[in-house]
Amino acid sequence: MEPNLEAYIEQHTTAENPLLRELNRSTHLRTLYPRMLSGHVMGRFLSMLSYMRRPKSILEIGTFTGYSALCLAEGMGPGGVLHTIELNEEYEDANKSLFKAAGFENKIFQHIGNAKDIIHGLGMQFDMIFLDADKQAYPDYFELLLNYMNEGSFLITDNVLWSGKVLDKNTDNMDKDTRGIKLFNERVQMDDRVENVMVPVRDGVMIIRKK
Repeated sequence: MEPNLEAYIEQHTTAENPLLRELNRSTHLRTLYPRMLSGHVMGRFLSMLSYMRRPKSILEIGTFTGYSALCLAEGMGPGGVLHTIELNEEYEDANKSLFKAAGFENKIFQHIGNAKDIIHGLGMQFDMIFLDADKQAYPDYFELLLNYMNEGSFLITDNVLWSGKVLDKNTDNMDKDTRGIKLFNERVQMDDRVENVMVPVRDGVMIIRKK
């Protein structure tokens, strides 16, 4: 996006609270791939969606430094819980401290390991799911996650534009992540079990509602 337009959007979006602002800053200072952070506008977008749905149960796949989990948790209904799954164990301790500092220690539950195994072990249905994990596995996640969604539940999927690479028609040299995202987008579009809308927020977000 044109930088001045991006700055204008940020200026006309509710500001991050101090904890999120510090987390944004520390993620850029201390991690190798800070671009994985949801960030200001995407974070407020997730928070707004959560407030609109008021979910009692949220699943997040791909915790990273915890920014998106905090944003999603803001809009949970009374008694709501959020289960977030991260493959990389190096974030576990910092995230637990973060969730406690935010007052969500009894509402956000961090899991470390393979998401597909952990989801099955939770034995829950979810009102809202945020998927921001291994891109080449997106098609498999779509089929899996539909089994854990209630009727009317939402699946929010990040990075569905993948920096515009989804427009590439040359599949011979296409990387696995781009191929996975393109296949995911096509499967969602053709699946009559869901309704979906793709919105150009950040790197593209697909919002999917199970019928």
